[in-house]
Amino acid sequence: MAIQVLKQFCKTPRPKAWALLFSSSCSNHDSQSFVTNVVTILINHRSKSRWSNLRSACPNGIDPLEFSQITLHLKNKPQLALRFFLWTKSKSLCHHNLASYSAIIHLLARGRLSSDASHVIRTAIRDSDQTDDQNCRFASPPLNLFETLVKTYRDFGSAPFVFDLLIKACLDSRKVDPSVEIVRMLLSRGISPKVSTLNSLITGVCRSRGVDEGMEELWHEMRSNCKPNAYSYSVLMTAFCDEGRMGYAEKLWEEMRNEKIEPDVVSYNTIIGGFCKIGDVARAEEFFREMALASVETTASTYEHLVKGYFSVGDVDSAVLVYEDMSRRDLRPDASTLDMMVRLLCDKGRVQEALEFLRCAVSKYDLIPREKSYEVLMKGLCFEGRMEEALKLQAEMVGKGFQPKAEIYGAFVDGYIRQGNEEMARALRKEMLQNEMQS
Repeated sequence: MAIQVLKQFCKTPRPKAWALLFSSSCSNHDSQSFVTNVVTILINHRSKSRWSNLRSACPNGIDPLEFSQITLHLKNKPQLALRFFLWTKSKSLCHHNLASYSAIIHLLARGRLSSDASHVIRTAIRDSDQTDDQNCRFASPPLNLFETLVKTYRDFGSAPFVFDLLIKACLDSRKVDPSVEIVRMLLSRGISPKVSTLNSLITGVCRSRGVDEGMEELWHEMRSNCKPNAYSYSVLMTAFCDEGRMGYAEKLWEEMRNEKIEPDVVSYNTIIGGFCKIGDVARAEEFFREMALASVETTASTYEHLVKGYFSVGDVDSAVLVYEDMSRRDLRPDASTLDMMVRLLCDKGRVQEALEFLRCAVSKYDLIPREKSYEVLMKGLCFEGRMEEALKLQAEMVGKGFQPKAEIYGAFVDGYIRQGNEEMARALRKEMLQNEMQS
């Protein structure tokens, strides 16, 4: 249905829409004969002779209208059209405008060459941003490109997702405002971009303007024109969770369930992570249990959220249980998770247990601990008078590329003083001072 509406939206009277977009006249030679000659060379000549013959055939260059006409003859040869476009750019043979850019963009979209089309879209926006074109209706280059793509859509037999590519290119360039306007113009005509595109747009709006504007400005429009998926809800829930507004996140969760949309692993991880962030680990555990009952497979992120939650409230025993369950499932922890476990255990005086956690993570997952993990462990070992083990750990830390800081020297000095080894303490103080002078 959207494609039919789009064709009607893009329908324009003859002559061809792209021909109306040029104010300049063609060059002095017979334009149609020139176009035919170039197309013949492109299609029939071998690649080795093609470009030299083309160069000879274009002594005066190619104007944008001629480029569009040539491209139109290559509708079923998008790769060849792309090479032709890149050749004109590399040789500076055509001063491309939005209409000629639109021609190649349409062909690439029609041929499902998404990455190439996205690259040309970004180039078109950048180039038109540096050109003062009096024929353009908007002050925004993306909106002018959108209008040109609409006018030329039907003639080139383009694909609807060409507008998705334009929206995503704008978002990648952090041009959120024109992205919103393009979506609104499409939705107002009954044309809905892909749900994934709308999800990206909501994410962009929430990041640049805040979640409230993302909700008010886009969410209701999106819901009235297409059906959001679980990821759509996760996008908004993430924004609320980042701000600690879990009441709003839960309302979205309830709305998702009322819409008969089953939460996926991203949804569960989002809501669990949100509650862990505010220290409500009990509520996070409820969703964790619900996740298991729904047969949604847990990931490393699920467990890491819970470890962080228990870390934030200082519940070392629960954090250990979650970490061990994670390890039994062969889910690889992040270095930050290991760092939290080491710090939490050392803070509770369980240095040996923390050391075992580190050794296991290194041997089982080939994990490289953070510098902070080494520092906390060495302080704990020195405090317990286990100087030989602390020295071995220091050597391992240096082997990983970390250099001992003043507080580590301080921990060793204190440890040796408690043992009555004043000579070693003096030597370490001297070494510390020398290192400070060199740095």
